[in-house]
Amino acid sequence: MEINFSGKTVLITGGAGFIGSNLAELLYNFGNKVIVVDNFITGRKQNIEHLLGRKNFTLIEGDIREQEFCNRVMQGVDTVFHQAALGSVPRSIDNPVLTTEINITGTVNVLDAARKAKVRRLVYAASSSTYGDSTLTPKIESCIGNPLSPYAITKYVNELYAENFSRIYGLSSIGLRYFNVFGRRQDPEGAYAAVIPKFVMLLKQKKSPVINGDGSYSRDFTYIDNVLQANILAATTENIAALNNVYNIACGESTTLNQLFQFIKKEIVRYDPACENIEPIYGSNRSGDIPHSLASIEKARKFLGYDPRYDVRQGLREAVKWYFDNL
Repeated sequence: MEINFSGKTVLITGGAGFIGSNLAELLYNFGNKVIVVDNFITGRKQNIEHLLGRKNFTLIEGDIREQEFCNRVMQGVDTVFHQAALGSVPRSIDNPVLTTEINITGTVNVLDAARKAKVRRLVYAASSSTYGDSTLTPKIESCIGNPLSPYAITKYVNELYAENFSRIYGLSSIGLRYFNVFGRRQDPEGAYAAVIPKFVMLLKQKKSPVINGDGSYSRDFTYIDNVLQANILAATTENIAALNNVYNIACGESTTLNQLFQFIKKEIVRYDPACENIEPIYGSNRSGDIPHSLASIEKARKFLGYDPRYDVRQGLREAVKWYFDNL
């Protein structure tokens, strides 16, 4: 990644999670002082184990729902990458209170601590779930629908608060609406595991994964390295017009769940030909799911210079290799 971003003190909330740990590794390798904050509800210490004990890397266990904790860890920080959230639409339907506490109260605490510490830039994880029941395809940032889950509500409220903190306090922020991110370190375990790692691990075990619905639902699956690129671009842009905005971060490519299954199986057969004849099982649609999600990435291209390097098939090849090498 040919971007000069070094010598900074950066704070990553949720830095032991899937996206956060990849960001931590990249920013550390760029030559920054990296502070990771995580409460380990969903983050995993093994994601950052290779960085623990190194000079200029600090792990602080704590909870962004605690305002004084946020104030303390923010001191001396140049740039914040706010990745901490309780993800998953189904989990938010099961537990809307906890989702709201972490995603809204926690985010307001981070924003408030950042403005009091005079942080230069805050880049935060927004979500494609914000588009809700909008039928517009592809999705453009200025047109959203009604949210379909508590999780979607919390992520939209985050955007409103970030814009408000910019308007009132002058906090410089950029929101990145992630579309179905996948790749190395994404947890395949648990009831709320994302579809790609879940499919990969079941096929590795020669088991049939369950596809919700008839497999025609489609998503804009986005490889982790594209997301890392977007975060660094958002943190470093000097384009005033780019600030205090939200951007779709995706590939701009639609893949149905049926196609996804076949793509993953093709990659896995490279390692284990015995998986060739495995077929999926079809179940019922999930509550809160939208049928189709495809992003326009033109705004991110124009204002941030975003240029995704991995399409879904290239990303799946890298992801499957990582799961076979590491799990």
